[in-house]
Amino acid sequence: MKVIKHKIFAAFALCMAMSPSLHANEAPKSAVKVDVVKKVSLNANAQLMGTVYSKMHVPVTAGVSGRVEWVAEPGSFINEGQPLITMDMLPLELRQAEQKAQIKRADINMHYQKNEMNRLAKLRKTNATSQFQLDQATSRYELALADLDIAKLRLKQVEDQIARATVKAPYDGVVTERLVLAGTDVNRSDTLIKFLDTEDLEVRVYVPIKHLAHVRLGSSLMLTSDTQSLDAKITAVIPSADPRSQTFEVRIAIPSHLNNQWAAGQLVQVEVPVQTATPLLTVHRDALILRKDGTYVVKISNDNKVKRLKVTVGKGNKSRVSVIGDLTDGDKVATRGAERLRDGQEVLIQ
Repeated sequence: MKVIKHKIFAAFALCMAMSPSLHANEAPKSAVKVDVVKKVSLNANAQLMGTVYSKMHVPVTAGVSGRVEWVAEPGSFINEGQPLITMDMLPLELRQAEQKAQIKRADINMHYQKNEMNRLAKLRKTNATSQFQLDQATSRYELALADLDIAKLRLKQVEDQIARATVKAPYDGVVTERLVLAGTDVNRSDTLIKFLDTEDLEVRVYVPIKHLAHVRLGSSLMLTSDTQSLDAKITAVIPSADPRSQTFEVRIAIPSHLNNQWAAGQLVQVEVPVQTATPLLTVHRDALILRKDGTYVVKISNDNKVKRLKVTVGKGNKSRVSVIGDLTDGDKVATRGAERLRDGQEVLIQ
């Protein structure tokens, strides 16, 4: 009986091993990462080279003709309102003193002519003088008043020259070049230094005229340098094409709080749109599976089962690419772990 029982138990165990059950070898769920299918407006961009400029990099001229007394050195940072150039003041101060004396003289003559006119006016009432003499006195008084006004105006001119003899910085900036040294005699129109505004920077890029319709004032462009990238707005579009290069100028302002890593004269890369943006169905580039017979994506259904779909790939950007296939906005596609999945297989979304 014991032998029979052992045989029956062995047969039962063999049947249990061969029949399907909850303990059968089932394939474990594969873990995948997913991304959502989105409609995104993708621009076709051209990579152009632009140059960083300061909005204010001006040649500074002498305020007056004369001898230079002091000029700021190259590399000096000058705050707004601080001196950049000072001229020898002695000739102007002497002219100022002379003109004050001229005003005093004109004032004395004006009072004398006024008293003479008043005296003759009293005599005229008693016919002790002629009308002609009174008219002459009145004319001389009026000329004396005009001479006094002219003398005061000339004094103001001298004082204006004295004020301009010290050239002050119109904004915070750096002296980039010094063209004369102290002790040099200069004319008013001579350039003495070049002064750069380091705070207000912009990128200037020349775009082929055929892309004029795709560049809009106020839109953002991607700027890339060796150290950073940023989106900055177009502040000026100058639709005047150069006859030789057939390009027009676009200016993009760099935000002041981000310009500490940008310098005037630096070359930067600018992404400029060359086609009108249209919303397209896109997936992450990692979702594409490249095979000899085409390109595929793996769609994840609501019950976490997979289906491989063939798609046609269009234009894209650094992270996403447009596709045409059996996909809709909001679908989930696998971006990691999709290469070995089979249709209908259940997955675990990480």
